[in-house]
Amino acid sequence: MEIKNALAAFSALSQQTRLEIFRLLVTKGMEGMAAGDIADALDVRPNTLSANLVILVNAGLLRNERQGRSIRYYVDMQGMRFLLSFLLEDCCGGHPELCQPVISEISCHCGESGG
Repeated sequence: MEIKNALAAFSALSQQTRLEIFRLLVTKGMEGMAAGDIADALDVRPNTLSANLVILVNAGLLRNERQGRSIRYYVDMQGMRFLLSFLLEDCCGGHPELCQPVISEISCHCGESGG
């Protein structure tokens, strides 16, 4: 992951509503959530939610899929893995194998086919 992509992801997550959206969708895994359900769950107005979802999608942290008249949102697992890898790529004094237990602990293989 390039630093500009990492900065976009961190910038997207540095706002409370966007962080709450991301964390909520992480809990949903491959199931994702419809935009309206996200708005209801977080008590966010639809237009505010929409703007925040666009930022998260553009940062590579979410993906979406149209389902009829609704749009369903999912965490982009590949984007999340890239961000976590970026954070840990130089860990342990240039010996990333020493960080393998941490990486294994936080790795998620859910959503492999969709991300």
